[in-house]
Amino acid sequence: KRTGTEKKSVKRAKAIESSEEEEEHDVQAQILELEAKILESKKHYNNIPKLLKLFDTEDAILAAVALTRVFSRLFASGDLTNKPGNSEKENVVVAWLKERYQEYKKGLYELLESPEAAEPIFALCMRMLKNEGTHQKNGQDYNFPIRFLTDLVRALLALEEGDELRQEFAEKYVEEYDDIRYYTFEAIAKILEEGSLQGVDDLVENAVSILAAVESVPEDKEELEDFYIPQPTKSNHNLFSVSAHKKQAQAAWLAVLKLDLTKEDRKNILGLMGSYIAPWFIKPELLMDFLTDSYNTGGSTSLQALSGVFYLISERNLDYPDFYRKLYSLLDSGLLHSKHRSKFFRLLDTFMSSTHLPAVLVASFIKRLSRLTLHAPPAGIVACIPWIYNLLKKHPTCTFMIHREVRGDAAKELLDKEGMEDPFLEDEEDPMETNAIESSLWEIVTLQSHYHPNVATLAKIISEQFTKQSYNLEDFLDHSYGSVSFERHM
Repeated sequence: KRTGTEKKSVKRAKAIESSEEEEEHDVQAQILELEAKILESKKHYNNIPKLLKLFDTEDAILAAVALTRVFSRLFASGDLTNKPGNSEKENVVVAWLKERYQEYKKGLYELLESPEAAEPIFALCMRMLKNEGTHQKNGQDYNFPIRFLTDLVRALLALEEGDELRQEFAEKYVEEYDDIRYYTFEAIAKILEEGSLQGVDDLVENAVSILAAVESVPEDKEELEDFYIPQPTKSNHNLFSVSAHKKQAQAAWLAVLKLDLTKEDRKNILGLMGSYIAPWFIKPELLMDFLTDSYNTGGSTSLQALSGVFYLISERNLDYPDFYRKLYSLLDSGLLHSKHRSKFFRLLDTFMSSTHLPAVLVASFIKRLSRLTLHAPPAGIVACIPWIYNLLKKHPTCTFMIHREVRGDAAKELLDKEGMEDPFLEDEEDPMETNAIESSLWEIVTLQSHYHPNVATLAKIISEQFTKQSYNLEDFLDHSYGSVSFERHM
């Protein structure tokens, strides 16, 4: 049985709980009453500031919902618009309502910073954006609420814990609606260029998360048909122009690329270059400064930068004569020891896939990699040899490097006696000038005596007849020292 003290404690707790529920119910009733009075008569418009004051309380969401209904009704009735024939007094009232409406929107942006309120408040923002764009045309055929969207995007970019909200905005609105996408691109470019969010952490990541949500680039104006705000009636509006959409996207991405990027930011952007960024650019050459700066960063970033350049060369017909020279410079002593080795070979295989590359250029890459294998770990060597084999099959002219006979008895005698100097110019930076085509792949023959038996076995494929069409490079990548075993692929 409970003691008298316990019973009193339970009664007190129930009384407090009941009092809180009644108080909460009273506040809700008060908010609904204030809203009803506003909608009932203009003489109760002073209730709007009363609801705005509740934005600073725990009842903010209820007040925001009520004001959303109020302003939606005012938009629909035209009471937020200066109508022809209005008296001066009526215009003063409209101006006052517009000021309160701006306060209301500012309050919504501030409430987005609250994790508990963010989702419902964001929904109210998008609802109000639609209402404003639908009803507030200011005498024009079409009047998208650009300022509203820009302020909302600014608030989203500044949110410290807004990943889910930005994702919802990007996937549910930016990706789905052509007008939202168009003006979001414009907003991001403006916000980043004005520098108003310079102190925001992860600004680049936040902006990219919205921009990269757009997975497809419109190719024809017929694809521009999904609008959040009722579409313009004039067919020559920019919203119906593919080039106008691309210009907006191009400006937004350029604004991102001009920010102070960390190494990680740069890598993430380079990873999006071919699929999400470059397809939007009307002038792809505008990307070259960023790609060149990224190349100069070094390491795996350089390789990613060249991958972006290769996309522009192959898909956008961009002229970049130094591409293979820069690629050749990445074949250094640390390559075959790098954790990015597999990724490098995958990209290198793509870059060297054309059968129209000059034989002297191909020979330089083959020779440089052959030379690097002499000081490489077994896992690096087993990635090199099949790649060299495949390249020799694709460029038969280079096979002279594995079968070059010395003619004349005197020349043979001199070779046996003194050997010969390798004509390959190892320090030459231009792969067209290395004389590699005049050399031989003695390095691979040397590997046939490698201490690792599997490496030695694999190296012998260069000395045998080239009966295999090609090797699947993936079978030889991603090996470690202990996993070098590939007899099944031979």
